[in-house]
Amino acid sequence: MSPVKQTPTRTPRSIILAVAGVALGLILVLVLFIFAIPSLTESGKVQVKLGSNTYDAGSAQSLAGSIASAGPLLLPDVSGGKRDVYLQHIGDDDATGWHAFDARRPGQSRDCSVTWQAESAEFRDPCDGTTVPADGTGLPSYPVTVSDSGRVEVDFSVDAGAGN
Repeated sequence: MSPVKQTPTRTPRSIILAVAGVALGLILVLVLFIFAIPSLTESGKVQVKLGSNTYDAGSAQSLAGSIASAGPLLLPDVSGGKRDVYLQHIGDDDATGWHAFDARRPGQSRDCSVTWQAESAEFRDPCDGTTVPADGTGLPSYPVTVSDSGRVEVDFSVDAGAGN
């Protein structure tokens, strides 16, 4: 008698069950890849949102003082340069007179971003010399509000409208 226990031989029934289990597993994986995954990914309803569409520029009081002394605040687009925006304040009331508008005219390159001319209190296009009023009239603009807590908020969720 051998000290090692002999393994029983496989019966045809156990082999059939093993093959059937593997086949069923493969069929389930195929069904998952053929039907389930494409229906989830091709719905066309996938939207990526990486942050808020409202920009909190800061305290209306401090921004108004800064703009009065140094000129409008340029908010450069760090995600590719397609939406550089000026934040402008006109008037003495910190809660009103806020404007946000594109830094260049539609169709212009980034090299043609308007620049603030303090002596004439207007913007000038360096490419063709066109002037733009201090409130950005004629440039695509964005809604600006001052919250109850005195914060200036620019809403980028709407498409910029031409003019103010």
